[in-house]
Amino acid sequence: MIKNFLIINCIGKDDKLGLRINKDFFIENFKNKKNHDYLTTQILKFLNLHNVKLDEDFSVIVNQGPGSFSGIRISLAIAKGLEISKGIKLYGFKNEDLKQFNQENIEKLLNEKLIEKKLIKPVYLS
Repeated sequence: MIKNFLIINCIGKDDKLGLRINKDFFIENFKNKKNHDYLTTQILKFLNLHNVKLDEDFSVIVNQGPGSFSGIRISLAIAKGLEISKGIKLYGFKNEDLKQFNQENIEKLLNEKLIEKKLIKPVYLS
């Protein structure tokens, strides 16, 4: 069961970060500049703002598309880096499985097991 997590929805349109920590849920909207450093900085600020401890009990869930090649690749690279360096669990989801980026729909995504542990099968728009 996924308890605390960061969800990265960076597909080039309406990019957002979501965070569930100790039953609280937060959303951060941002304009992705298709830049690795920018997204990394946004994620670190967001996690630090809410005093998140990255460890093996924390998960990151990444939108695998379809969407922007750059946005998806950057998101996946950052998430994979967190998995390797901090031991977090990494999951992915398809854009069509998350109808709207809010707590209710994200919980539905988790409860209906629409996330995959077998990463990475991104779908890019051309």
